[in-house]
Amino acid sequence: MNNKNSIIILLAVLLVGSWGYFFYSRNQSNAVIEEKTMENASLDSTKNAVQKEFDDALLRLQDMTASNASLDSIVKRRDAEMSILKGKFKSLVNKQNATTADLAAAKQLVGELNGKIAEYVMEIERLQTENKQLNVDKQNLTTENKNLSTNLASTEAAKKEAENKVDVGSTLHASGFSIVPINEKSSGKERSTASAKRADKLRISFNLDENRIATSGPKQLFIIAKDPGGKTIKEQALASGSITTRQDGQVDFTTKIDVDYKQGESKGVSFDLRQSDKYVKGNYAVVVYQNGFKIGEGIAVLK
Repeated sequence: MNNKNSIIILLAVLLVGSWGYFFYSRNQSNAVIEEKTMENASLDSTKNAVQKEFDDALLRLQDMTASNASLDSIVKRRDAEMSILKGKFKSLVNKQNATTADLAAAKQLVGELNGKIAEYVMEIERLQTENKQLNVDKQNLTTENKNLSTNLASTEAAKKEAENKVDVGSTLHASGFSIVPINEKSSGKERSTASAKRADKLRISFNLDENRIATSGPKQLFIIAKDPGGKTIKEQALASGSITTRQDGQVDFTTKIDVDYKQGESKGVSFDLRQSDKYVKGNYAVVVYQNGFKIGEGIAVLK
């Protein structure tokens, strides 16, 4: 009987112990599960936070590039390294069983991304500063070029004016005109005459006055002879033609002669002018042009 009771008591003790172990084991399992659940929740929260930081950084970069074409070009030039950084981040956060170390590495990549963005901003600010300076330099150069052009134009105008003064000043002046009708004898002798009937040619003489500006060398003189009716005498044998003068426009000339002039000295000029038509009574005028200007004139009176 005592043995039976002992066995019953032993079985009761074992049963109570087994139940106690069961409850203890279940409590331990529940604790582990709860701990794992909390750990997973923490990892998810960290993962979401890291992902948000990364997304915010990308969004900030997109906003900046959208409002700044220069920054966008910089990002495109560095697109390869950005692609590598994005790939590393995705491989870490998209792991099925991402660990705390993985998320810490992902967070570090977010820091690198923000650093890249800061570098881009600094670079674009530098470029903008340089561009502003370039614009200032360009404006200064434009102003300097305009001033130089103005000064050059003024210099050219002054030079042209000086050259024009020299050119005008170098124009010769003719004085002391003598226009003598000449009668030619069959013997070859010549004598002056005042009769239109006896006149065979006009001997024209004058002086080119001293000019210290005119250079030495040949000077072309255009001679205009007009009959008493005011008509310019023109002969093929005299190589008559027309010239454009500075003061009288287009005029016809009777003949032209070249004289060798020496700077600063006066020179006498004499030549005969013969026409095919008979001379008539009246005043024959002779006008001389040089360098586009009328430089002198004289009159012969035939009776």
